[in-house]
Amino acid sequence: MAAPLYARQTAASNQSRQAIFRGAKQEIANVGSYESNIIKISELAQVSRATIYNQFADKAEMFEALVENEVIRLAEIARCADSKSDALYQVSREICQSAPIRKMVQTDAADIAKLMTLSEHPTWQLVGSYIKEIFQADTATCGVILRWLVAQIAAPLSAEQSAQQAERLAKLLAE
Repeated sequence: MAAPLYARQTAASNQSRQAIFRGAKQEIANVGSYESNIIKISELAQVSRATIYNQFADKAEMFEALVENEVIRLAEIARCADSKSDALYQVSREICQSAPIRKMVQTDAADIAKLMTLSEHPTWQLVGSYIKEIFQADTATCGVILRWLVAQIAAPLSAEQSAQQAERLAKLLAE
C-alpha cells in the first residue's frame, strides 16, 4: 500500500500542514466544504496561500490529506485508550461531535455520500488496516466496526448510545 499523503511530508512542513488542517476544519465547520476557499483557510491557518499551494496541488488534494490526517488522529486516540470498548467509544464521540462533519451533513450531501462510500480507495484501506491493528479483529469484525463508525457520520449517536454500542462491539471483539 502506498504511503498516505499525510505520511509523505517532511518534518519542516509539519507545523504549516497542521495549521492548514486546523484552518480547513474551522472553515468547513463554518461554511461546508463546497463553500470553503483557500483564501479563508489561509487566513484561519495564518499561513500564506503560497504555503498551502506548496503543500497541496489544489483544494481537493488538501481535503484528501485532511481526511487522512483525521484517520491517523483517530487511530492515535484509539491506541491510547485503556480498553477496546473505550477506544470505540472515544472514536465514536470524535465522529459524532465533529463540527466539520455536522456542517457537511447539512450542506454537502454529495461529499458526505462520497465520504461514507466504502471502497478500495487508499484512505479506506488505511482505515481498515488501523482497525485490524488496533482491535486485532478479523476481516468480518473489522467490517462491522467500520460500518458502525461510518454510520455515525450521517446519524450521530448520543454519548450514552456510543457507550452502549461500544461495549457491545467490544464484547464481539472478545469472542
